[in-house]
Amino acid sequence: MISSIIGWIVCGLIVGFIARLLHPGRDTMSMGATIILGIMGALLGGGVAYLLRLGTSPMQWQGWIISIIGAIVLLAMGFFVPRGRRTV
Repeated sequence: MISSIIGWIVCGLIVGFIARLLHPGRDTMSMGATIILGIMGALLGGGVAYLLRLGTSPMQWQGWIISIIGAIVLLAMGFFVPRGRRTV
């Protein structure tokens, strides 16, 4: 159980970091946000791969590519853009 959680964290960090490198523009994120980006990208990419019946596994290089693409899509959609403070 613990090794699985650590694996998701490490995978999320690697995928999130690569996605941030490949996505143009400045992304000011903490390490925690990068991990969450990578995990969400893996879930998004894995879900799309499952729906399309691509048959990829997280342990195959195709699974890593799909995870990185999923994270880039999330960055492009603006899910990890810091929101400005509103004054009332």
